[in-house]
Amino acid sequence: MAAVSPIKPLRHARFWLSLWGAAVLAVIVVCLIPPPPLDLPQNSDKVEHFLAYFLLAASAVQVFATRRALWVAGVGLVLMGVGIEWAQGALTDNRMADPIDALANTSGVVAGMLIALTPLANLLLRLQPRRAS
Repeated sequence: MAAVSPIKPLRHARFWLSLWGAAVLAVIVVCLIPPPPLDLPQNSDKVEHFLAYFLLAASAVQVFATRRALWVAGVGLVLMGVGIEWAQGALTDNRMADPIDALANTSGVVAGMLIALTPLANLLLRLQPRRAS
């Protein structure tokens, strides 16, 4: 029995996987560097948290082919969101941990993963020519 690839058969699968990994890394970095001095409404960052994790999860749906790979990505993103909140409180002087941010992150992951249940689940695959078998 042939092993099933956890990555969708995209023409440039390594590129898309690398781009997803770079986006994950960018979220980690942005969440741990000193925040820019912005005058935003109180708690508006919750929307930013939700959107960032929604985009990461929805992107994972475009790249990963198997349920197991999607579960690993989803659980990994939730753990990353919780870990970043812990790191902000424990390892930085310019940020503070906020459990509501972790909840917004998790909500974004769940919403993004739900894309797998819609016709949009294979949007990138439909837009990309398939790689030769």
